[in-house]
Amino acid sequence: MPTRQRNRFIIGQMAWTVGAVLALSLLGALSLELFFVVSLIGFLVVVELTAPFAVTPTWRRRLRWVIAVGLLVFGYIVVRRILAILPPGVV
Repeated sequence: MPTRQRNRFIIGQMAWTVGAVLALSLLGALSLELFFVVSLIGFLVVVELTAPFAVTPTWRRRLRWVIAVGLLVFGYIVVRRILAILPPGVV
């Protein structure tokens, strides 16, 4: 049975994700890369805001892997963007 903190985390993440889609759509900037970056930022914020003080439940420990994969994908997106900006003869 989900705990109250887990429910807060899920509701917070869903609200951030829906808000990100709506905001990016209204701004006309909806792309998969930008949506991923904004969602990752929101995920990290929600993880920190819903963190318990004393005991870390098992489900929260598994979030480290999600964060690690998210940061790796973010790094890949940044490298791709930098390579797209550089002139062809530099790399």
